[in-house]
Amino acid sequence: MSSVAPSASANAREQQARPAANPATLRVAVLAGGPSAEHDVSLASAESIRKGLLEAGHEVVSVSISRERRWLLEGEPLTLRPGEGLLGADVAFPALHGPFGEDGTVQGALEVLDVAYVGAGVAASALFKDLMTGRVPQVDYLGVHEHELASRLGATLERLAALGLPVFVKPARMGSSLGIAKVDETAALAGALEHAFEHDELVIVEAMAPGVEVECAVLGGPPGEDPLVSSPGEVSFGGEWYDFDTKYRPGGMELRVPARISERAAERVRELAFDVFTHVDCRDLARVDFFVDGETVLVNELNTMPGFTATSVYAKLVEHAGIGYAELVDRLCRAALARDERRRAT
Repeated sequence: MSSVAPSASANAREQQARPAANPATLRVAVLAGGPSAEHDVSLASAESIRKGLLEAGHEVVSVSISRERRWLLEGEPLTLRPGEGLLGADVAFPALHGPFGEDGTVQGALEVLDVAYVGAGVAASALFKDLMTGRVPQVDYLGVHEHELASRLGATLERLAALGLPVFVKPARMGSSLGIAKVDETAALAGALEHAFEHDELVIVEAMAPGVEVECAVLGGPPGEDPLVSSPGEVSFGGEWYDFDTKYRPGGMELRVPARISERAAERVRELAFDVFTHVDCRDLARVDFFVDGETVLVNELNTMPGFTATSVYAKLVEHAGIGYAELVDRLCRAALARDERRRAT
């Protein structure tokens, strides 16, 4: 990969070789940026994670990944050598969202480097709808591949008509509501598909689901322990739907914890969140999103690396369970390290 100045490279090898001075203090490489449209969201998440780790007493090394996929340390190109770790880090925390960050790409690179890392090890976010078909109640959806738009648009639109209107057209691996469009008329569907394909070669078209939007945080524990599943939180907003502006504009949305749903529906949300997390083989953390209409609960999305600022929905849900932000990032790093140590032992 990219090269680095000899002095920096030698320093990196020295750091990689040294043992941890204090088992209570971890050296954590926080990865930020990446080539996806969520680059700036990733930078905000990484900065919060960095501050939380420092508050927890850890050492942080900030690695930025440019939109061109170059790995940088303090602005200088970084050499990555298979099997030699990453800057002497005990664990890596990839604060990357969307394609490259949640589809297994960067996780594969970390596996090659042989460094423990926080989060899912496979493309669970992109695959979960198909993996969970027939297992959990989901919002009705159909997948469309980019080549279908050019080769058989008519047949594709006819297939999508079964979902009715309105529908939501979204890139399969993009988060933060980027590239998503609500379509109320058939004539607008082709244009919405073209826009979504600018972000991903696979697009999901979802039927409109009634009810309130509810989100649930799952926090994995040490090997052999069940994950913590938070109380469901209700997302309320003034706009027509939960778009990017609503998510990130101050005052655009409000999170109510616990959600204003029945006790039975809340328990069903928690059961389904646990089921999705374990069946798709998530690790460490995930946010599972739902639509709840009375006693009817439908799974909408799985986010394997949700927005991770101290004021993000995931952090707020975990905080409601009694775990502050600094403790949260500490637990995630230690769980990843324990899992890696167990792998090496076996």
